[in-house]
Amino acid sequence: MRLFLVDDHPVVRAGLAALVDGEPDMEVVGEAGDAAAALRGIRGSRPDVVLMDLQLGAGPDGFAVAEEVAALDDPPRVLVLTTYESDADVHRAVAAGATGYLLKACPPEELFAAIRAADRGESSLSPKVAARVLDQARSGRPALTARESEIAALLAEGLGNRQIAQRLFITEATVKTHLVHLFAKLGVDSRTAAVAAAVRQGLIRR
Repeated sequence: MRLFLVDDHPVVRAGLAALVDGEPDMEVVGEAGDAAAALRGIRGSRPDVVLMDLQLGAGPDGFAVAEEVAALDDPPRVLVLTTYESDADVHRAVAAGATGYLLKACPPEELFAAIRAADRGESSLSPKVAARVLDQARSGRPALTARESEIAALLAEGLGNRQIAQRLFITEATVKTHLVHLFAKLGVDSRTAAVAAAVRQGLIRR
């Protein structure tokens, strides 16, 4: 299977390429360190699986790349490989089109198994991430939508409704609707309380 590596650290990309080189059924057909280069390379090399971090330095992040890749004709599978394990990141990645979500601390065997699963169109989660998802389900904590997670994160930055609308290219009325749903899910009645609850429950990073 053909792999494309996306990570803003050259050493990480080199390490992944060296690992993959030892697998007879895998080959790296390209790599990139930022969103623009990733999208150009993916369109040009037509890989089967894109192995990608979420943080790509300045510019668009891995969530944006995943959404662009999902919109391609006959898109490759996107497998996230990152250090971030918050519920918000997992939900946003899946909503953006990622097939799987792994942590960089995973052993090579787990990585290879996830790559092969992604190539077959199967979902795969790091055991630690899967445990968090199950824990959330069992505890009854609210599952925010990708948009609600984005708005909660922007609330944490101190942005007002107009600024959030401009950042997300939506109307203020839509922002207010999402806030109503967000407050209801978190059981709060203010922006400050919403941020505190989302951070406390691990739904956003701060």
